[in-house]
Amino acid sequence: MRQIYLDNSATTKICEAALEKYVTVSRECYGNPSSLHALGFNAERLIDSVRGEICNSLAAKSATVIFTASGTEANNLAIIGRAMAKERYKKGAKIITTMGEHASVDAPLNMLSGMGYKIVRIPTVAGEIDIDALKKELTGDVILVSMMMVNNETGALYDTSEVAKLVKGRCPEALIHIDATQSYLKIPFSKVKCGADMITISSHKIEGPKGVGALVVDGSVMKAKGLAPLILGGGQEGGMRSGTENVPGIAAFGEAVRIGYASLRDRFSYISELKSYLIGLTKEKLPEISITEPKASAPHILNITLPKIKSETMLHYLSSLGIYVSSGSACSSNSAHISSALTAFGRTESEADSSIRISLSYRNTREDIDELIEGLKSGLAKLSRIR
Repeated sequence: MRQIYLDNSATTKICEAALEKYVTVSRECYGNPSSLHALGFNAERLIDSVRGEICNSLAAKSATVIFTASGTEANNLAIIGRAMAKERYKKGAKIITTMGEHASVDAPLNMLSGMGYKIVRIPTVAGEIDIDALKKELTGDVILVSMMMVNNETGALYDTSEVAKLVKGRCPEALIHIDATQSYLKIPFSKVKCGADMITISSHKIEGPKGVGALVVDGSVMKAKGLAPLILGGGQEGGMRSGTENVPGIAAFGEAVRIGYASLRDRFSYISELKSYLIGLTKEKLPEISITEPKASAPHILNITLPKIKSETMLHYLSSLGIYVSSGSACSSNSAHISSALTAFGRTESEADSSIRISLSYRNTREDIDELIEGLKSGLAKLSRIR
């Protein structure tokens, strides 16, 4: 049975070049980057070259790249590390975020709330940030604004540049953290354009290996000691993330970055056309399905709502046909909860429980979309009868 993979926001298939790089480095460049001999120096140079690839891809020459084990860890470092950076922040400083953020942002903020920090969540109805609500919260005690650029479930593309200008104009001490896990090498942007002081990226979202992420931090933040480490020990990553670096994983990440950056605009154009085809075909052949359409959206994510059929039921039906989609964020799909991203968008809990995320890649074709539509059509007919 042919497999049609349409869950690329959960993870991507590692590309051959990254896989080959991982194997080669594991075999030949096995030194510890902290060791003071040739093998250690070689490993260190390799890691530094990947930092350069990442900085180049974001037009961020003066930035510091801190490698982590995941995008989740990078988000935690940005949020908790900022909150713990200065002693005075611990007396009720304010952190602003948006409704419907990924759990790796929401959970550390909930922890900080329990410690006395003021956490404010700005509405994002219909996939747009409530700018008026944001303006009201931009007071002198704000130390951080943390938000995603692309919503991982609705595909909404937030105007982080507008947010950053407002924040910097009213709260000059505040930092901007952008979770770019779903936007990095998916849509064209630079560090300056998105207005970020810190950017989270993840390897396995761009055809690199799992187990590697990074927090890209502006040099001025590091100079002012505006970020505190969470993992202590040997002082690796400039003292910001102790633990021996995952050299082969980082090297493979760098290979994925190099290839992804070189082909970004071509892939962006192709996937945009594919998404338009998917939307058009859905409206034509499955009018009973409701499409979540933010005013501005990324090209690779589309969320649809089924008519009174639970998303998990349809997911399993499509899986039986070799078609793989998602019922929401992969990080929370095994837990019984309603998607906060969808309810923040404006969906009811019932609608959110009947929604499916389709996430595209340049590897997908129109034939894949045709088969998905036919699978949804047969699934609706069969599952409606069962219901």
